[in-house]
Amino acid sequence: MAKKRIVVLYGGKADEHPISCISTAGVLKAMDTERFEPIPVGITKSGQWIVNGEDPRGWDLSGDALPEVKVTPQSRPVLLDVSRGCDGFLVGGDTVESLGHIDAVLPVLHGPYGEDGTIQGLLEMMNVPYVGCGVLASASCMDKHYTKVLLNAAGIATAPGITLDARSFDASDGFASDAAAIMAEVEAAGLRYPLFVKPSRAGSSFGVTKVEREGDAAELAAAVFEASHHDWRVLIEQGIDAREIECAVLCAKPGDEPKASWPGEIVLDRREDGGDQFYDFDSKYMDSSASHVEVPANLPEETLQRVRETAIKAFKAVDGMGLSRVDSFVTADGAIMINEINTMPGFTPISMYPKAWEATGLSYTDLITTLIEGVL
Repeated sequence: MAKKRIVVLYGGKADEHPISCISTAGVLKAMDTERFEPIPVGITKSGQWIVNGEDPRGWDLSGDALPEVKVTPQSRPVLLDVSRGCDGFLVGGDTVESLGHIDAVLPVLHGPYGEDGTIQGLLEMMNVPYVGCGVLASASCMDKHYTKVLLNAAGIATAPGITLDARSFDASDGFASDAAAIMAEVEAAGLRYPLFVKPSRAGSSFGVTKVEREGDAAELAAAVFEASHHDWRVLIEQGIDAREIECAVLCAKPGDEPKASWPGEIVLDRREDGGDQFYDFDSKYMDSSASHVEVPANLPEETLQRVRETAIKAFKAVDGMGLSRVDSFVTADGAIMINEINTMPGFTPISMYPKAWEATGLSYTDLITTLIEGVL
């Protein structure tokens, strides 16, 4: 049987570019090459698509510089002819040649311009099968504000918060002149401290600040200013006294009933030593001693089952497809609320999504195979 030819898209224009590169390194090394022929297509930070660049299989986060897709003397640009569908992937240069028939695309892209419905819309227009959520789920889950709107409409609890339009604030002084107005909105909403200020459309904890000093308008304005570097829509959410429990949801084939893994938990190893107080970018990717994954999370089985049920309900509420990692808050009294939904979660071998499925009985390689075969 001929191998299915799978374009693996990675890199991209988002802040999560290096994480996409690392996820792709893991995927390419674990993919079943007896069934599939992977075709790595990198996207530079400026948005140029290339083949034959630096081999992502050699990338990790141990060096001084984060991995990045760059044009090299050996690389060639990838061009798209939307009208030709699965035969519309072309390679440019001195001559234009076909990349050959493509059976499906695995977009290992995190954040804007990859996880937000844009790539999904392009592939829909080309009529090319692809792994993961469709346009609506991708776009709505990339935007934390609209995720909350959909979940709340489905009767699923989320953290109390407000959404600000940072375009109306004065960036010349770092929003200092708007501090009183921002504080007034927080007070009117009755939000309790600590607060988490975050961009609505960003991932991997970019631009997230924890604000602990109640009434400190300058600190709050500075946090909103930091988040605005990543998105003009900024959320201010009430901190929840709870454990963050993450659940991997899988629905590889259209029409199948979604399945949920055993929920897992990121344990911050240095919290008691005054280290990281929340799971920021460095804790996730740069400092292996900062945290570790526990699957299943140390919770009663009845609570774990309710987390699984809530994750599936949330996945359905946003019209999820393929895969998502649903992040929940579980309070001391067992209440569950959804924090966010990641439609293309980190996919390194040590990331929560594959680790959770491994603990549930599905290996990293078999997970990749299941996802690809679901769209063929």
